[in-house]
Amino acid sequence: MKWYRADLHVHSVLSPCGDLDMSPTRIIREAKQKKLDIIGISDHNTSLHAELMVELGKKEGIVVFPGVEISTLEEVHCLAFFETIEATKTFQKFLDEHSAQIANNPSRFGEQFVVNEKEEIIGEVEDLLIMGLTASIEEVERKVHSLKGVFIPAHIDRKITSIFSQIGFIPPGLQIDALEFSAATSRETVLNQRPELETYSLITNSDSHYPDQLGRAFTEYYLQEPSFNEWKMALNNIEGRKIRTK
Repeated sequence: MKWYRADLHVHSVLSPCGDLDMSPTRIIREAKQKKLDIIGISDHNTSLHAELMVELGKKEGIVVFPGVEISTLEEVHCLAFFETIEATKTFQKFLDEHSAQIANNPSRFGEQFVVNEKEEIIGEVEDLLIMGLTASIEEVERKVHSLKGVFIPAHIDRKITSIFSQIGFIPPGLQIDALEFSAATSRETVLNQRPELETYSLITNSDSHYPDQLGRAFTEYYLQEPSFNEWKMALNNIEGRKIRTK
């Protein structure tokens, strides 16, 4: 086994807050330059770039976990990742069914472009993707796990859109695979403030919206190979798999 470097919180140009330079092609190129082994695609409330990212990653030796950053009914941001594109597409239907269906105002919130491998614009999402879904955090978690996905409340140290800022506590019964802290803090600081989180797997990612942010924070995973199942085993400290953060 060996250590693999992963940055699993990456926004593309499809997110309204994502820079126009964050095309899937540019993201893969940046990941290779930053010597990342695994990245996750996690646009706000959509997975429409996931399949292209996976294919581009295969060509360059970068493993891509298809995923989403979900805004729940409570405005809690959570990451979800899936092993297959089929599961990701099924989850996309769930997202579409629970969209708030409020039109985007590009001049205020940003464009939401779908692009191809050549970085050509081939579509645009009209609903504002940063709005909270009509599904609660519990409903989202259950749907993710019904598709054998991984569910991770995002940037738990932030004063907005985190599980603690919006709810104040981890709801009883919520099945969490890991908790993500932001690039602005450290595992030690998080545990000093919330020692009750010691029993959770704590990971960090860059939450990149611009190319130069990719890899500014990452987590290392000790795995047999950089696969989704091995990653899930590391989150649960199974058979020698483990995680390492700063």
